[in-house]
Amino acid sequence: MDERLPRIAEQLLLIEREMRAQELWDEAAPSTEALASTEPFAVDTLEFEQWLQWIFLPRMKMILEQNLPLPNASGIQEMAEMVFSARSMQGRDRQLRVLLKEFDQLIVTTR
Repeated sequence: MDERLPRIAEQLLLIEREMRAQELWDEAAPSTEALASTEPFAVDTLEFEQWLQWIFLPRMKMILEQNLPLPNASGIQEMAEMVFSARSMQGRDRQLRVLLKEFDQLIVTTR
């Protein structure tokens, strides 16, 4: 078993908790069409936070639950930097950025 799995599972929970704390968590799912985007991060149909909530977190949880291979790389923190730097969130997104960076680091850590 990949020794990173428990740490990655914990990191996903921390990301979700921070999104909820920052009120970046939606109660209603986007449309099926929006979720079916083939663009990276579904940039054509979803906000970044929606992509995290409705695509990234469920996919990562499925990978962990089914013991599938983890991705070889992750660029989520880089995308978060681009998205959040374009917004005026007055630093509220700082902790989420940190958590996403830690996730990226866990993914590329040697097994």
